[in-house]
Amino acid sequence: MEARLRAAAFGTDLAVPDAVLADAAAAGPLPRWLAAVVLGGRGDYARAAALLEPLLGCRDRVFASLAASTLASHRRQLGGHANARVLDAAALRAVAGADRGTGTADVAPDPDGIDVAGARADALLGLAADALALGRQREARTLLARVADAEPAVESCWRTRVRHAWVSAEVELAAGDAAAARPYAERAAAVAREHGGSRHVLKSDLVLAAALGVAGATPDALARQVRDHTRKLGLYPLTWPAALLLADATGTDDAAAASELRQEASSIVHALLRRADPLGRNLASASPWVPNVD
Repeated sequence: MEARLRAAAFGTDLAVPDAVLADAAAAGPLPRWLAAVVLGGRGDYARAAALLEPLLGCRDRVFASLAASTLASHRRQLGGHANARVLDAAALRAVAGADRGTGTADVAPDPDGIDVAGARADALLGLAADALALGRQREARTLLARVADAEPAVESCWRTRVRHAWVSAEVELAAGDAAAARPYAERAAAVAREHGGSRHVLKSDLVLAAALGVAGATPDALARQVRDHTRKLGLYPLTWPAALLLADATGTDDAAAASELRQEASSIVHALLRRADPLGRNLASASPWVPNVD
């Protein structure tokens, strides 16, 4: 079961039967957390939260931390950056002072970062993303530097390297420096492709398309590819941003097509909110980052 869930969460075999997810929900912290990652990638936020929330108090500090940072990521996807910041801070506290070998998940370095170093990096990167969305660019850069300086997390875990590059690119985009953002996005895509992480490749391509758009290039083909592939794979939290990016890219040339794409994004968000828990829906409705679906 673990291999199947890892492949769905971090590899290319994204299709996991509900029966496997149900078995994971009744199992230990590792399969429960992996199942929540898979569900979050699909936008099944309520089901993911139901698995993650009990893990917040897990005696194994690695899984307590990973659960908090994963739930924070899902809240961020719904525009709840302030709420995510609280969770990411809790994730960092959970592994504060922990050394390698602490917790049942951290016997040896894990290839996917399911260990103390990976959990700490996830928390710091989450805090950096939260800070950026809340207008604190300097803080975001400081947090990114902490991750980059934290050996061996960046060097040993592909997932940390990819996520570090995502947030680094987003910081540069927020600063209006698309030229600086592009290499980070390309690095993320290269590492994800080397590992074979389909979801991470598509997110990297989405960030790269955004960098191309800010730079004045034409991101249409790449944005369309991300939108089409994520829709086919059911990775809807990536589909609606890709549709909005594509709408922005085509808006000046084809207003009708751009309008259809924005409506598509709103429809996807509406469907995702029906699969979110009440807090997630409330965060999305109050967020300027999420399309209005009223």
